[in-house]
Amino acid sequence: MSRSIVRQSKFRHVFGQPVKTEQSYDDIRVSKVTWDSSFCAVNPKFLAVIVESSGGGAFLVLPISKMGRLDKNHPLVTGHAGPVLDIDWCPHNDNILASGSEDCTAMVWQFPDQMGTRPISEPIVVLEGHSKRVGIITWHPTTRNILLTAGSDNLIIIWNVGTGEPLITMDDHPDLIYNVCWNRIGSLFCTTCKDRRLRVCDPRKREVVAERMAPHEGIRPMRAIFTRDGNLFTTGFTRMSQRELGLWDPTNFEEPISLLELDTSNGVLLPYYDPDTNMVYLCGKGDSSIRYFEITDEPPYVHYLSTFSSKEPQRGMGFMPKRGVDVSKCEIARLYKLHDKKCEPIAMTVPRKSDLFQDDLYPDTAGPEPALEPEEWLEGRDEDPILQSMREGYVPPKSRELKVAKKNVLDSRPTTRRSMSSCDGSTNLPPQLIERLLEEVQNLKATVLSQEKRICDLENKLSKYTNGTA
Repeated sequence: MSRSIVRQSKFRHVFGQPVKTEQSYDDIRVSKVTWDSSFCAVNPKFLAVIVESSGGGAFLVLPISKMGRLDKNHPLVTGHAGPVLDIDWCPHNDNILASGSEDCTAMVWQFPDQMGTRPISEPIVVLEGHSKRVGIITWHPTTRNILLTAGSDNLIIIWNVGTGEPLITMDDHPDLIYNVCWNRIGSLFCTTCKDRRLRVCDPRKREVVAERMAPHEGIRPMRAIFTRDGNLFTTGFTRMSQRELGLWDPTNFEEPISLLELDTSNGVLLPYYDPDTNMVYLCGKGDSSIRYFEITDEPPYVHYLSTFSSKEPQRGMGFMPKRGVDVSKCEIARLYKLHDKKCEPIAMTVPRKSDLFQDDLYPDTAGPEPALEPEEWLEGRDEDPILQSMREGYVPPKSRELKVAKKNVLDSRPTTRRSMSSCDGSTNLPPQLIERLLEEVQNLKATVLSQEKRICDLENKLSKYTNGTA
């Protein structure tokens, strides 16, 4: 008698759910530029979307709490002379964003917590080193102020944005670079290229340490990302134009760990990876669905979980860092789907009956503190990301100024904060939460005082009219 065995996984029943209509971001004119980037970047404070604009390139930055219809007077970020192609929030400072454009420059911007009403056109750093458009922007995962840019001149440049100077330039790619992804500790990065090669590069040695010719046999664009175990997850096309995904060991590129055909469609599959759950979300441009998979050590290694489907095709997608999800609702990921004229958050949730904190769903995750300074990384040091507990939910860190000079005048490195995942029995509130509550109390007091003054003024005016003295 045979009995079917169902694979045990706490993520088998993950489901996607769009937010209510009033919690979307409406009236956003998403860019129509023909470039395979996500057009959207999000962190626990802000949502940024590349938008249509005349006379140059622009993108929009909204506080994450500013849902609903977009105010017509909301300012755009308009510093680029050509269309913006890629944007990325700094993982170590939620107020810092980098952008790349067809004007051959990359720019770094700092936004205040309270956005003004005037267009923003002055970046804090302009990075000029590419001779053609800059289509790829990605920050180093563990080191402060290290930014990687890749352009259509086939160059990869690694910058120290604290000084505004290039540190490393690599010209190992003979053709257009499709994507770049750092590994978890930032010691290596992988690239996919129009020459159909998948490469693993060591930037400090300025060399390609591993490469594989045609991991997917089709000639359409590929994507590759590092998993937390150091393997490479790739998406591409077969010779018959079927979409395909693969898992590779970069120390042995001869045979894939896993290779799986999906469907026939034209859209490039953009992978979004969560190292805490080892899940990957596949979003195809022009698709109306999001597929998600779990990567494990058991055959077939890449396990299909489910598909979130909707009616509208997606123009792009943003992926919230883990520290920005709602732990009270067992939300393990949140994606921001771009439509033609709006952005719709989609929550990926594990169904649980208990209202308690779910330790098994939320291991310590990468926090906003950098583990290294640029000089330490250049000298060859590698460190794991500094982790933070998800138990207290998300607490916004204080904004830190990014100072730019020819000599780096950044603040001294803060003391490393250890992870607080275990319950220590303490009932003290975090200092950031106390500070935020005090600030909210002060704001409410100011609001009440202003309203009381307004009421007095109106009563006086009303009494004048009723007494016939007006």
